[in-house]
Amino acid sequence: MTSHVEHRVRASDIRGEIDVTSYLVPIGRLLFAAIFLTTIIGHFKAETIQHAAAAGVPLASIAVPLSGIIAFIGGLSVALGYKAKLGALLIVLFLVPVTLMMHAFWKVDDPATRQIQMIMFMKNLSMLGAALMLIHQGAGPFSFDNMERTRRSR
Repeated sequence: MTSHVEHRVRASDIRGEIDVTSYLVPIGRLLFAAIFLTTIIGHFKAETIQHAAAAGVPLASIAVPLSGIIAFIGGLSVALGYKAKLGALLIVLFLVPVTLMMHAFWKVDDPATRQIQMIMFMKNLSMLGAALMLIHQGAGPFSFDNMERTRRSR
């Protein structure tokens, strides 16, 4: 038995109409990608590289700028919905080491700093969860990936 919402979505698909909630997907992609698109400059700043080196990041002068490029490309891919599954994978590859190395709250003695690092750690876990869902679900409507899939099915 289908719910009223499921019936409405299916009926709109059959008639070629777009369900209003479809617009939430590209908005969500943009909001998710924004942090990866806007923070790239920081990955090239000396203080960011020094902070990472102090946290134990090996070859920080190479790893930090490279991680910024990886995050930016992943974010751009997700925002545009172009090869979004690959873009989300790049974000996962960025988030896992950054989260574990830069937000290791369990290593911090100062209670206030520990709390901030724990919040940053949990924020990154949330973004990791969103990236994993994107890897599974794909870019969704209003994306280059969806346009390509539609073109191939004709």
